[in-house]
Amino acid sequence: MSIKVLKSFDYPTDGLASKSWDQFAETDAPEMDFVFTVCDNAAGEACPVWIGHPVTAHWGVEDPAAIEGTDLLREEAFVKAFKFLKNRIDAFINLPINALDKVSLHHKTAEIGKMKGASIGTKGH
Repeated sequence: MSIKVLKSFDYPTDGLASKSWDQFAETDAPEMDFVFTVCDNAAGEACPVWIGHPVTAHWGVEDPAAIEGTDLLREEAFVKAFKFLKNRIDAFINLPINALDKVSLHHKTAEIGKMKGASIGTKGH
């Protein structure tokens, strides 16, 4: 369903696949500058120690894969998650990253995770 929604918004999908975080903890994994967890069920889990100590934040959205019902209801959930994440990514790419120290950058990325569409029970949802 993720691929279908991405295609519907004209995003390229060739070679895309879901990955476990384990893949990024291997010694030959690329070094990350930023790591964002997105599914609400990941918020309480222990995150791995990332090589290079990237800026991390939780940008929780309701997991669309957990929605049961018709294909239309499931697709609506994926579209909603897509839109919430796109808004957050847009806010992130507009940050003056080079002008912020790591603490300020962490604070700003955490604030983005609290934007409208944040996880259940947070302000703005």
